[in-house]
Amino acid sequence: MSTVVIVGRKNVGKSTIFNRLTGMRSNIVYKEPGVTRDRIYGEVQWCGRMFNIIDTGGFFSNKKEELAVKINLQIEYGLAEADLIYFVVDARSGLQPGDEDICRSVRKSNKPVFLIINKIDCKKIVNETFEFDKLGFSASFQVSGEAGIGFGDLSSRDFHILSCFLL
Repeated sequence: MSTVVIVGRKNVGKSTIFNRLTGMRSNIVYKEPGVTRDRIYGEVQWCGRMFNIIDTGGFFSNKKEELAVKINLQIEYGLAEADLIYFVVDARSGLQPGDEDICRSVRKSNKPVFLIINKIDCKKIVNETFEFDKLGFSASFQVSGEAGIGFGDLSSRDFHILSCFLL
């Protein structure tokens, strides 16, 4: 079975997306950043097929703290297990330097990456997502993990790519 890993900065909505895709509320979702620290595993069923999905803690850029090192190590383990990467960014906060650090990290994996632009809750935000084009990903999706917006497109396109390349 193929595996997808969800990565991104702290508090961009990775766990909310995980919960939405698995159809369960197995992950804690909290406004305070840094709640998820380990890898959390789930399964997603789509069009009669299943794939594994891994949620990870928020990526720390250039942190030397013991907790930051441990969380980043868990993210690296998740990336190593994955066949496909969901790189989640926050449309409300816009492109951040940490996003660029994560971009460099996921590109090193040489695995397919989908850019998931989360927190698309209103038309104004949709119109301001062009700044994420700077990251250079050909496959990107605009979603709202909380409201469930855009997941039909994500799942359909995702399943097609998983079927063609991974399953």
